[in-house]
Amino acid sequence: MFDLNAVTSDLRMRAPRIICLGVEKIGKTTFAANAPGSILLPIKGEEGADDPDIQKVCKVLPVCNDLGDAFGWLDSLLKQEHPYQTGIIDSTSTLEALMFAAACQRCGLNKDGTGTTDNILKAGGGFGTGYKETLVLWRSLVQWLDALRNQRNMTTILIGHVTVGKFDDPGGSSYDQFKWDINEKAAALLYRWADVILFANNKVVVEEKDVGFNKKQGIGREINPGARFLYTQKRPSHPGGGRGVYGRLPYELPLTWQDFQNAVATASA
Repeated sequence: MFDLNAVTSDLRMRAPRIICLGVEKIGKTTFAANAPGSILLPIKGEEGADDPDIQKVCKVLPVCNDLGDAFGWLDSLLKQEHPYQTGIIDSTSTLEALMFAAACQRCGLNKDGTGTTDNILKAGGGFGTGYKETLVLWRSLVQWLDALRNQRNMTTILIGHVTVGKFDDPGGSSYDQFKWDINEKAAALLYRWADVILFANNKVVVEEKDVGFNKKQGIGREINPGARFLYTQKRPSHPGGGRGVYGRLPYELPLTWQDFQNAVATASA
């Protein structure tokens, strides 16, 4: 029999599960590294953690060359005593290649350990089997991160790159938008899992210039050059959003952990 006396109405904020996406070289790793008690898992092919400024504020683990390395470090963070409060994976975009390699091996394909998109399409005889196997691995990752949250109260931050793709709106016209550059089913799984989805970018306005013959050409101009921004809500051009407190954040913030933390504190109050 379950004990109803164990039910509590105490209010507390649990460690958030964060996705931070953005264009290249915008400062996603720097943002995440400044979270309190941060430790970073760099994935093979990612170089953001090589910056000495990152290493001054964040503990950086050895590069994960395969999925076993990544899961092994997560296991250590779960089972060993340590002072870390925030776990960062940099990045999901390169982690997907390790996922593909592991999925191909699970399907008995490409036993040398590589996992290209072409191979994943062939894995298990094709027909999407390789992507299904990869989705199993993404679910395993989520389980590891939830265990760190539940047992260690650790915040987790998944860093990801974006690409521009067309979105066909069932209720309207099509338009281009920034999309996470991993498989769309994996992205959907992680979007549902996350407590907050952040998007980092510069701020640009498009001005039309007359090029003659009654034609105009759009030219992008950066507002406040050098300034970088964090967007917390979804718009047609980019992802974003949050649940609870994280759904009440201002749409636009400076791209710093301190500004994000201050906005969360204000929304909580």
